[in-house]
Amino acid sequence: MRPEYANWLAAQEYAGNTQAAQLHRVQRVEQCYESLDELVEAGRIDDLLGELAYSVHDERMGKPNPSKIPFEGNIRNNLQSYRNAVNRYLKFLGEMGSEPRPSMPIQALSAVAVIEDDVSFDKQRLSLERDMQAALRRDISQLERGLRIVDDGAERAVNSGFIDILCEDDQGATVVVELKAGKTDARVVGQVLGYMGDIISEDEKADIRGIIVAHAFDRRTASAAKAVPNLTLMRYAIRFQFEAE
Repeated sequence: MRPEYANWLAAQEYAGNTQAAQLHRVQRVEQCYESLDELVEAGRIDDLLGELAYSVHDERMGKPNPSKIPFEGNIRNNLQSYRNAVNRYLKFLGEMGSEPRPSMPIQALSAVAVIEDDVSFDKQRLSLERDMQAALRRDISQLERGLRIVDDGAERAVNSGFIDILCEDDQGATVVVELKAGKTDARVVGQVLGYMGDIISEDEKADIRGIIVAHAFDRRTASAAKAVPNLTLMRYAIRFQFEAE
């Protein structure tokens, strides 16, 4: 595990206990297998993720722990936590894996400036989304009364990506929460429905719904939400407070 990972987790604004748990789980996986970086380089990381997979069907059949990691308690919940930790570390590796830009002719510099502006905007957007997530994790009832976070303090990894916040409502339904800084585009509906479908497949949950949180919604997203009864759109607002020095 790279030493920078601890700083990356802190930058995501996870709670202190969540950061400690993620570091512990990656360390535990590496103790029982080998370095995740080496597995990635050798092209064997998918083999590891396969060993950490344990379905609802496996649980019903009473199958034993398929991994090399010894633990007590529920096999599916434990392996899901370790698998999520590995996927989160892979996300970190992906963000750290940018290559230095090679030298280029002067006529290309204007295009580079545009790219750098886009990168700067993306960083601001991701920072705002992290801030929103941290605020909601401190008090999820701001979004809807009765919601309870059930994702172990960090984004749940599913087949199609990472769910920003996974909740359960006061009726027992699973709620997928997706956060978007600024205005949405039409892709967000497919993204959230994909996450919901993954939860249906992995957890065999029939009662599931989604909430998209954004500052504004494009017309296609607003129209699509009207046709999907278990999808809710919520606007956020930023308020400034001023105090005398």
